[in-house]
Amino acid sequence: MSKLVKTHKSFIMFMLEGRLAIMLAGVYYDSIYTNMIAPPPRDGNRDGQAADVPRQRTPSDVGPITQFFDAQPTRVFKAGRLKTIFHEHRGDWGLPTSMSAAAFVDFVVEMTRLQEVKVKSEHYRDATRYSWGEVRPYELALSLGRNPYLSHASAMALHGLTEQIPKVVYINDEQSPKNLPPANLTQPAIDRAFAGSQRTSRATFSLGALRIVVISGKHTGRLEVSQQQALDGSLVDATKLERTLIDIAVRPGYAGGPYQVLEAYRTARGRASVNVLVATLKNLEYAYPYHQVLGFYMQRAGYPDSALDQLKRLGLHFDFYLTYDMREKELNPDWRLFVPREF
Repeated sequence: MSKLVKTHKSFIMFMLEGRLAIMLAGVYYDSIYTNMIAPPPRDGNRDGQAADVPRQRTPSDVGPITQFFDAQPTRVFKAGRLKTIFHEHRGDWGLPTSMSAAAFVDFVVEMTRLQEVKVKSEHYRDATRYSWGEVRPYELALSLGRNPYLSHASAMALHGLTEQIPKVVYINDEQSPKNLPPANLTQPAIDRAFAGSQRTSRATFSLGALRIVVISGKHTGRLEVSQQQALDGSLVDATKLERTLIDIAVRPGYAGGPYQVLEAYRTARGRASVNVLVATLKNLEYAYPYHQVLGFYMQRAGYPDSALDQLKRLGLHFDFYLTYDMREKELNPDWRLFVPREF
């Protein structure tokens, strides 16, 4: 009897041990299977919940993304543009449905040539941009405005009007249209306006040695602005040759000063159309008689008399000024224009 009981107990223990072994084996193999099909571990929560950005991705994962950015005509992007790109292409690129736009940007910065660029400003908010590869200064500068274009010294460089190495990038982000009453010019008002220094923009930004100046010019509807190719290969909006010659004469402080402006006029002789120059100046509708400034530069640069006559026909009704804040000056009688005495 006792032998039978022992045998029965042994059988029960065998069955229990066998069942336990099967259960343990099931858990073991289930664990192996789960690990085999589960996605790679993700950065993020300590409790094991998946974050948005995979820790590891294969080169094939970023290949379509890289090809997309390589094909873009611009190399500098705002965060909003990257967000739009993410939503438009997330399906094509097979991105996780849980991935957010911010996580996508972090992922592309980590895994590709996209880099975050922080532009500092003393008087305005700092700006964050994203550059595909090496930063292109002109494109970076143009990303800081609403609808800007290169102007003044930067446009001079594009047109080959200066041998100076540009240290500052100038962009013009025009003001909105304004209904202003016609100006009533008087000689005392002109004298007061040009007795002081030229007003300069406080909207300046910097990235290392690069300095960017954003000018809020008068509304012109982007008159005489076109797309041009810079030396770095980028396509940028900039003032055309004749508009550039006018801009630097009106604001010589953004062009290196009167001597650099005169050199630009000499370089542009034979290339610039005087008809376009005069027509553009009229369309800009300046209150001040800047045609006297243009005429002086053209005369000093050796332009033909026929070109000068077009400007003189606009009238010489006031004594005007070549630039601002001239301590030692003399009057040029041909153009009724005060110029620096050493000029």
